[in-house]
Amino acid sequence: MSDKYNLIDLFCGCGGFSKGFEQAGFNIKLGLDSWKDATKTYEYNFPDSIVVNDDITNITGKSLLDLMDLNNDSIDVIIGGPPCQGFSVSGKRLIDDPRNTLYKSFVRIVNDIKPKIFVMENVPGLIRLFNGKAKDEIMEDFRNIGYNVQVKMLSADEYGVPQKRKRVFFVGVDENQIINSDKFSFPELTHGVDKDLLPFVNCKDAISDLDYISDEVPLGDGVHYSTNANTIYQKKMRDDSDMLFNHVTAVHKAETKRIISLVPDGGNYKDLPEHLKDTRKVNIAWTRMNSSKPSFTIDTGHNHHFHYRANRVPTARESARIQSFPDKFRFIGTKTSQLKQVGNAVPPMLAEVIATKVVELMKRG
Repeated sequence: MSDKYNLIDLFCGCGGFSKGFEQAGFNIKLGLDSWKDATKTYEYNFPDSIVVNDDITNITGKSLLDLMDLNNDSIDVIIGGPPCQGFSVSGKRLIDDPRNTLYKSFVRIVNDIKPKIFVMENVPGLIRLFNGKAKDEIMEDFRNIGYNVQVKMLSADEYGVPQKRKRVFFVGVDENQIINSDKFSFPELTHGVDKDLLPFVNCKDAISDLDYISDEVPLGDGVHYSTNANTIYQKKMRDDSDMLFNHVTAVHKAETKRIISLVPDGGNYKDLPEHLKDTRKVNIAWTRMNSSKPSFTIDTGHNHHFHYRANRVPTARESARIQSFPDKFRFIGTKTSQLKQVGNAVPPMLAEVIATKVVELMKRG
């Protein structure tokens, strides 16, 4: 629709960030990422968008605009989560560190295209690193190209996502295009333990309607639902979906399943008999989801985290539900690749609440 705001997503991955902005009404014009599997998933779920599978260091803002047959004024927002690895306590600026070519490219393309607003996502440790020096340098780099920048760490479970996942968001507003460039406000909490908030969405709320699959026989991909949705969250995830994809179980060795079976709902290796506690040398070993709480952070490996009831790792669909991907969002690639794509993504519902605040500011500005 012509009245929608236009957006491009740099480091788009499989499209969690884009999905949230799309749900808030944005027109997703383009996604860029160097990981082929992720861009295949992105292309499937955003069929009207241009998808670029390339290294961002090879790309210019002009080349992206040419691909879309648009001019600078046509792009309202740029989003993305560039890695920021080159931090130094020696005084070298972040933007000048050779290890930060990806971050520098994000800044460069924002400067080339000059969107009204950008939203950059990163890991929570970034704002604490070197007593906040890294965060300050990032804000300075964007201020130097004309953006009023605000930063905040948000936890996904406090916005209705059934997962404790903290991420940092930098929101920059072009002082020349938005009159109230200093007026962006991050979303207020919606979920928590306070009586004025909605209760957290827990793991059982999120995926119990998918529990019918067997631990013994892998379920084929692309099947009809076998149970009804039991919660508001499950109904939301099923919206506009009549088939279930990416819900294929892992096949574990008998001994692995036996050990998992000894761990209670919400437990971990500490609940095992002494002779089994050291069978895996990591502190997250043999951890089960807690059915009555939001999940721990969904990562890209999934080798040590297990379903709250079943004696197996979560399926890609269960992990996607925990990440707040709607069931109609389909992941392409091997099961291992699907799990990695899900774990790398920004939760769409978290992206959506930020996108809604971006829209509010643009309408006021």
